[in-house]
Amino acid sequence: MIPHPLVTGDARNRPDRPFRSAVLRGLGVLVPPLLTIVIFLWVGNTIDEYLLRPVTFVAREAILWHEADIRDNVPLDDPAQRTVVIDGQTYRRLPNDTFVPQAVFDHVRRNHAAREPLPQTGEAVYRRYIDLKYLRPYYVMPVFLVVFVGMLYLLGNFMAAGIGHFFWRRFEQGVHRLPLVRSVYSSVKQVTDFLFSESNIEYTRVVAIEYPREGIWSLGFVTGESLVDIRGIANEPVVSLLMCTSPAPMTGFTITVRKSEIVDLNITIDQALQYIVSCGVVVPPQQVVEMAKPREDSERLTVAEQPAIAEQPAAAER
Repeated sequence: MIPHPLVTGDARNRPDRPFRSAVLRGLGVLVPPLLTIVIFLWVGNTIDEYLLRPVTFVAREAILWHEADIRDNVPLDDPAQRTVVIDGQTYRRLPNDTFVPQAVFDHVRRNHAAREPLPQTGEAVYRRYIDLKYLRPYYVMPVFLVVFVGMLYLLGNFMAAGIGHFFWRRFEQGVHRLPLVRSVYSSVKQVTDFLFSESNIEYTRVVAIEYPREGIWSLGFVTGESLVDIRGIANEPVVSLLMCTSPAPMTGFTITVRKSEIVDLNITIDQALQYIVSCGVVVPPQQVVEMAKPREDSERLTVAEQPAIAEQPAAAER
């Protein structure tokens, strides 16, 4: 009698991989918080690179222009002389033969890092002095946030006014005339309008519909009862559906269908959005349980048929 294994082909094709499963579970736990941190760091670095640093540079140069007291071509009694008194104030000589107030130089030297060389010119000394005295992070960040939020508030009120809206329309008309810029600007504007618009779309429920053809099912969000004219042509109630696209649900399109053609789904709005963003990978738990039952029945049937399969070769040998 020839032994026959009772393991099906599907079971052989699915070997146990505890190491791989553990690594995937670890990635599933670690990746979401890491991506969240990376996104916030990217936003912070972008604001620092394109907003905070230019504003700090302008403020530093303005303070430098207002307060810098740099002297040059000062007559000296001794060529090796390091300090000189001018108008009752002591000045320090720098390597490029310019002079700055001794108090400014001492302040920079006391607070300077030991590994870095001291500034060699009068402007460099004053820039470092301004950073240490006026532009420290715990001074700059609160002031920057207050000024930034205030500017956003003023800009929003200006855009809400008639003249602001007029200028903004003229600006967008000019942008839409540029061949390459208008494509990028339109895409970015759609995303920002979705994220920052106060008028939110009210989803009533999640449904499934055979779209774009019969046999292919798509998820949709019911947004309303659609148009009266369409209802009259269809001769039955119709609804408007927002069909979101994967993996970015903020984009999509709107269709109007008969109410009899939709199927209400037992999932929440958040679960439907997770399903769309993950391209169908993240399935709601209640739907996973319902899908697992037929699979368990098929596995029981396979196990029950195995003794019969093993007996067939034995009968043939007799």
